[in-house]
Amino acid sequence: QVQLVESGGGSVQAGGSLRLSCAASGRTFSRYTMAWFRQAPEKEREFVSAIRWSGISTYYANSVAGRFTISRDIAKNTVYLQMNSLKPEDTAAYYCAAVLYGPGSDRARDYDVWGQGTQVTVSS
Repeated sequence: QVQLVESGGGSVQAGGSLRLSCAASGRTFSRYTMAWFRQAPEKEREFVSAIRWSGISTYYANSVAGRFTISRDIAKNTVYLQMNSLKPEDTAAYYCAAVLYGPGSDRARDYDVWGQGTQVTVSS
């Protein structure tokens, strides 16, 4: 089973960009569907984006489509989330998640490996 470590969070002004990284341990990274979720204070964890284990299919929440891009580097065992045109409502803790051969679900309960999270704060 992989272990996940997120990085790249920080504070930016509205309209700015950040790139989150999620580094995975282990030799089986290419078999995992990877996803990003986020959770704002007093809100439920919500789906942001996913990339299937095959690398062919990607998925986005409506709220981030066109602004965020998920990608992965197999050689570096890392998945990225490029976030552009950030809005104050994007402020949240962002979590990386993984599931072996997953279908690219948008439900948190379908992922069984989680990182510790990285905070993103967008000011207006």
